[in-house]
Formats: sequence, structure tokens, C-alpha cells
Amino acid sequence: MPDVIADPETDPQATSAVDPARVRAWTRDVVASGPPLTTSTPMTGAPLATFATSTADDVGVALDRARAVQRRWAEVPVEERARRLLAVHDLVLARQSELLDLVQLESGKARVHAFEEVGDVAVVARYYARRGPRMLAEVSRGGVFPLLTRTTEHHRPRGVVGVVAPWNYPLSLAVTDALPALLAGNAVLLRPDPQGSLTALAAVALLVEAGLPAGLVQVVLGPGDPTGAAVVERADHVCFTGSTATGRVVAQAAGRRLVGASLELGGKNTLYVADDADLRRAVPGAVRACFSSAGQLCVSAERIAVHRAVADEFRDRFLDAVGRLRLSTGLTWDADLGSLVGPAQRDRVLAHVEDAVAKGATVLAGGRARPDVGPYVVEPTVLTGVTSAMACRDEETFGPVVALTEVGSDDEAVALANDTEYGLHASVWTRDVRRGRALAARIRTGTVGVNDGYAAAWGSVASPMGGMKASGVGRRHGREGLLKYTESQNVTVQRLVGVGEAPGLGGEAYARTLTGALRVLRRIGLP
Repeated sequence: MPDVIADPETDPQATSAVDPARVRAWTRDVVASGPPLTTSTPMTGAPLATFATSTADDVGVALDRARAVQRRWAEVPVEERARRLLAVHDLVLARQSELLDLVQLESGKARVHAFEEVGDVAVVARYYARRGPRMLAEVSRGGVFPLLTRTTEHHRPRGVVGVVAPWNYPLSLAVTDALPALLAGNAVLLRPDPQGSLTALAAVALLVEAGLPAGLVQVVLGPGDPTGAAVVERADHVCFTGSTATGRVVAQAAGRRLVGASLELGGKNTLYVADDADLRRAVPGAVRACFSSAGQLCVSAERIAVHRAVADEFRDRFLDAVGRLRLSTGLTWDADLGSLVGPAQRDRVLAHVEDAVAKGATVLAGGRARPDVGPYVVEPTVLTGVTSAMACRDEETFGPVVALTEVGSDDEAVALANDTEYGLHASVWTRDVRRGRALAARIRTGTVGVNDGYAAAWGSVASPMGGMKASGVGRRHGREGLLKYTESQNVTVQRLVGVGEAPGLGGEAYARTLTGALRVLRRIGLP
């Protein structure tokens, strides 16, 4: 049984971390005339904050405000916009203590996992500040006729980008999708999940402190309906992170309006331990992959496929490590696992476990709620004997539950990893890197970590990250994560004679002349 290291009573830090005066300052310019909404902290279940919500009309007002500021922002040189992002990098690191408190109070996660969000924002801000201006620079391209045709590729901002952010990463996913959009010259209309509203508001205040114009990022507060839906129905591009079911609705709405949408959706991710894996690394790596943020992570491993040759040793080591995880709902660093976000998530996780046990699965570790630690805490849980008859086999649990399955070969492991409608992430552990790369190429997921659970792929922000199949459309990070917020424009200048002009030649003679010219271009190797 994991150790209990914190009292579930209200932590005095929790009452001081959310200063009502600061909350009023953060919400002063938020357009919100709708009914009030009160959020609670998963740490204790106690009320955390109450704020007015934004109606659909309020979202329209916020959009107009953002659009007015965006026109001026787009005229700021991209190098200056990049300098503001570097200031964001510095501020988020300097103010991390307050941000960590807010992330924990709203999401329930352990502090070490909250720090992943701070680090993520800093890394993304630095990367796009350093590399983004070059990606956005105009580029000369080859024209149809050498010397006579000059073509230039430009990247124009789309206007107002709508970011609909989830509750599980209230800092990271509210900010890191917005930063490249802002660098590209857009404004942002941000609808954080109500459970992440305070963190998002604090983060936007830091953006303004970093030098971004006030009003360039407009925050609207409220539930998916009507607030989130109104953002989707109005923004010039939509960035959504959430469930696949809601993602389909968002895609349909964007499609009707013929605007772009980037969607990171659900996952049912597999971690494979090959017969030659270094278990000294694979076991702690699997623990992190399965139980970071209490499993409330889209790239979390919910399936472990372990090769039969090392299955017994891996299982024993893994269960020992899981049993030593420390549970806490305190704002301290001495915890390995925090809370689920609320009663609905707790009930879903327990229902998956109960359904599996009722249909023949065995609980090797955990499987229980821990109200002695916190009202929504569930022990890290390891199941075996999971079959397709059980909900947790194919449905995303989004909690600290993993199914352990023995396989006899790489082929069986790949088949299990691909046997899902999702295609977000996978992990392969082997001493043979060439073998790991070959296995990764066979797995239909947007990212695959070799000898890492998820953090290395997530943190390598120069490479795009996203989902295949029902796990999403589009990518965040890298060049794709920036240019998706732009409209490409081709500006072509033709010199001396126009295409189609043939002074003194008839149509047939013109065609013969052009045919000869095309053959010459082919022969000399021009594209």
C-alpha cells in the first residue's frame, strides 16, 4: 500500500495561494455577464474560486477586442515579438512557485508533475523565440521561367486563434499552443476549462507583464456549452485539446465555416518491454509513463506489453516500485502521485477497475479509492488478464490504471499497440536502438519513445507531436506547430514577357517553342 504523507484537511497554503484581490485583477477585463460558476480544489473538495461566466455574446465582444489589437500586433516586427516570448520564458521560471500552487490546486497533480508544465512553457517559449522568426521569414522560390519569374512565399497571420484548453494541463496547454500563434502575429481567444481558469488567468497576466499588448489574449470563462462552442464558432482557426467525441464536433463546426482546426484527442497508449530491455531503466520509466499526473495525461501508458522472457522479473520489479509510490494532496515536493481532478473522474476510473474484475481480471496492485488521502485519490492500479470484453481494454481510462499483458514476440506487441482506434503515443524499451526504431516504424502513432515513456518526445519541441487515427488532426511543436497558424501566400512577379504571351507567334508555334524550352529545363536538371 502506498504511503500517506499528507493530511486531507485543508492545507493553509491552499487558502493563501488564491488571493481574492489577485483573482479580481486577473478577471477585471474578462468579458463575462453569464451566471457565476464555482470551482473546487481536488485536494480537499473545498470551493476554490467563483467567477462570472462568458455567454456566447460575450465571446463575440472578446473576439472583436482581440481583432482590434491583433491588427497592430501583426505590424510589430517578428524579431520584437520573439523578444517578448523570451521574456515569457524568464518570467514563468521566476514565478514558478505561484504557478505550481495554482496547477496543483486546480488539477490535483503532484508538484513534481506540475513542474513539467512550467518547464514545458519555458522550453516552447525559448524554441519559438529562437527558431520561429526564420520559419516565418519570406522565402524566394523558383518561378516557372528562370530569371523571368520571381516567386516569394509569405506566411500571414490568420487573425484570431481560438484555443480551447483542457483541465489536465492547465498551464501548459493554455499557453504553449498560444505562444506560436502569437509569434505568427495572431491574437488568441482562450477558453480554459473551468477547472483550469485560475492558472490560465495567471499565465495571461504573465504574458502581459512580458510585454505582450493588453487585450491581445482574451480569456473567456465558462463551460463547453455555451462558452467553448462560441469560440469554435467564431475564431479564425481553432486549436482544441480534449476527447475524441468532442473533437469530432469541433471538426464539424470548423469544417462548416471552412476554417482550420488542429485537434489533439484521446489515446490508448502501449508501452512495450522487449526481451532485451534494461529493466533497471524500463521499470522506473514505465512507472512514470503510467502514473505521471495520476494518469491524467493524453500520452500516458494504459497498456504494458512485456515479452514473456522477462515478464516475471519485470512484473516483480514493477509491482515493488508501484507499491512504494507516495500519495499526497499537499503543495509539497515529497509526493509521487496526486489526486484525480474530481468525482466524475474518480468514478470513471473505479468503474473501469470494477468492470474488469467482474469480468475476470486480476488486480495486482491498487484498485481502491483513498479518501484518507484526498476525496478523489485512487491508488496506482495494475491489472492483468484484461480482455476485449472489459471497458478498460479499449476505452481511455485517463487515470492511474494500467493493464499488464505478456506477449511472445515483437509482432504480438506491435499488434497490441495498433489494436485500437487511437494513435497518439507508444513506448518501446530495448537495448538495441536499431530494433527500437524498426518497431517504432510499425506502430501507427504520432509519437513513439524509444527507451523513454513520454517526456523526451514531448520535450523535443523541434519535432511535431500529435495523433493518428482517432487521436487527432494536425500537430503542435516544430515547424508545423507554428505555420498552422498562418496563411501561406504566393506573390509572383513576372518580368519582360508574360506567361502565354508570344509576340509574333501563333498558337501552334508558341506551343512548339514552349515544348522545346521545357525539354531544355528538364535536361539541365531544373525543378
